[in-house]
Amino acid sequence: MSRTSTVVDFREIDKILEKFEYKKSYLIAMLQAVQEVYRYLPEEVLTYIGERVEDLSPATVYGVATFYAQFSLEPKGKFEIKVCDGTACHVRGSMPVLNAIRSKLNLKDGKLTSDNGLFSLETVSCLGACGLAPVVMINDKVYPQMTSDAISIVLDTLMKEEA
Repeated sequence: MSRTSTVVDFREIDKILEKFEYKKSYLIAMLQAVQEVYRYLPEEVLTYIGERVEDLSPATVYGVATFYAQFSLEPKGKFEIKVCDGTACHVRGSMPVLNAIRSKLNLKDGKLTSDNGLFSLETVSCLGACGLAPVVMINDKVYPQMTSDAISIVLDTLMKEEA
């Protein structure tokens, strides 16, 4: 379960559950809505949903939350960076780009979210843009033919926008 503590507003969670009529058939949509609010799924919310929604258990909710890659049990940054490490991207230099991101954001020892909470990093097997390799996606924007220098400029720009 999550090792990060967040103050959860259970009134907000109840609004989400009410929106989906407390029906277990809407569990994925409920989890998406919660993650949109908190940028991850806090452990206490998974337990709460399992206790409040009929015919669900906390274990079932946790199972769904950990089965789908779209869900996270740890906070994600405002900017979710995905670096393609598929074959085309790899042979065209995605690893130096990935290393530049890790260095710029001080992501060491498997750390995936920057200290300021702005950036989260993950590798993906394919972003569906092999002809533009190496490719980085930040939230929904695709950055084609990335280099270490180019990604540094992109990150600097995003940091300045948030300052």
